[in-house]
Amino acid sequence: MSRIGKKPVPIPAGVTASIDGGQLSVKGPKGTLTMALADQVTYALEDGQISVQPINDSKRARSFWGMQRTMILNLINGVTQGFSKTLEITGVGYRANAQGKNLKLQLGYSHDVDMPVPEGLEVKTPDQTTVEISGIDKQMVGQFAAEVRRWRKPEPYKGKGIKYRGEFIFRKEGKKK
Repeated sequence: MSRIGKKPVPIPAGVTASIDGGQLSVKGPKGTLTMALADQVTYALEDGQISVQPINDSKRARSFWGMQRTMILNLINGVTQGFSKTLEITGVGYRANAQGKNLKLQLGYSHDVDMPVPEGLEVKTPDQTTVEISGIDKQMVGQFAAEVRRWRKPEPYKGKGIKYRGEFIFRKEGKKK
């Protein structure tokens, strides 16, 4: 039994949800998000909440059960509060600058890295070593943050690179004489 899947997802005031044609559409103060619904799970929209149940007792249906409930919760949280990730850049000469719909990174390569910001995301650089990515779609925010981080992952000896705020980098001791 899924402990997460058993709980219905409450729909807060100011948010409307509708299920039609295999799509869940959630509209809130920050925007509208849609999600394709899985066939292995049944969905019920009643009394200001969405409940999710597996269609049968197969392993596949039970595995979809909790995940679909979490994805619905992410849609509702996205249109009410939004999601954000903060990246920190460490290293001499490493810096970032948000220029309109582009993010310009200087990471020690012979060239600057220009990344176009996807539609629906907002990127801010409060200072040269901090990048804040925010949006209503949790998957898009996380994916873009991972793509930025991929350009220069933190290395274990000096800790140089791009890391998530709060991420622990396991440090290694260098060579000894």
